[in-house]
Amino acid sequence: MRELRPHIEAIDFAARVLNQQKEGYQLAFLEQDGVVRSVAGFRIFNLLFSGRTLYIDDLVTHDSDRSRGFGAALFDWLIEHARKQGCEHLTLDSGVQRFAAHRFYLNRGMDITSHHFQLKLA
Repeated sequence: MRELRPHIEAIDFAARVLNQQKEGYQLAFLEQDGVVRSVAGFRIFNLLFSGRTLYIDDLVTHDSDRSRGFGAALFDWLIEHARKQGCEHLTLDSGVQRFAAHRFYLNRGMDITSHHFQLKLA
């Protein structure tokens, strides 16, 4: 997760995850040979426009393990998990600069359906 969220100090990261888990945030990971290769953080909730939705907050594969199928396997697990939980949609946001991630999501059958706008509050 540090690769995806380098701006968050390690000490703060654990606290943020624990706090988010109180709000339904879950972690899933793919492990091989005792090493975590890919990890996802996600939530399931209901949205007016899309119904029951699995939202992927975080999905990352260790840099040295990319293109080895770990991310695809975890993504496929997330899709199946969403279906088992009665979700109508699986969604995520991806930084505009993450071109390789965008190719991955498009190759996995996702569509670009909106723009995400943000206003930073002090």
